[in-house]
Amino acid sequence: MPGVPLPHQESAKRNLVENLYRQHRGWLVAWLLRGQGCPQRAEDLSQDTFLRLLRRSDLLVPREPRALLTSIAKGLLIDHFRRCALERAYQAQLEQLPEALQPSEEERLLLFETLNRIDTLLGRLSSKARAAFLHSRLDGLGHAEIAARLGVSVPRVRQYLAQATRQCYIALYGEPT
Repeated sequence: MPGVPLPHQESAKRNLVENLYRQHRGWLVAWLLRGQGCPQRAEDLSQDTFLRLLRRSDLLVPREPRALLTSIAKGLLIDHFRRCALERAYQAQLEQLPEALQPSEEERLLLFETLNRIDTLLGRLSSKARAAFLHSRLDGLGHAEIAARLGVSVPRVRQYLAQATRQCYIALYGEPT
């Protein structure tokens, strides 16, 4: 069956990742530590890197294992920094609310997780598609106004909004069949 790994394939993948882990984990943690300065974060990102490898369906023996690990770790670092920046912006906005309107800690966490999921969803779009979607949904701008702001045609704005709508659909219901 295509797409369903056979038991021996899963075992081979686990063995491959285990070998990569033994051979390169120390190097990866040291590499992450140079960029982070935080041993715990470097360890966490290293673990997440190897977890990503385990989740890959197309994992083959890499010719350059450190290049592969670096590429995955860089993506995780970008995700981490993006999440931190989003959290700082969120906290700054919350601080501007009057005390009576401040959400509880539980509500803050739920709101931030939702905001993070939306950010991840929008991060899959091009910058112009993301801007078109935000102008449409948050600013209430029409297609012509969005087109003028982005310096594109109205049909292009429609394409951007269709892309964003598709991403929203996928987030809610999964990939269309």
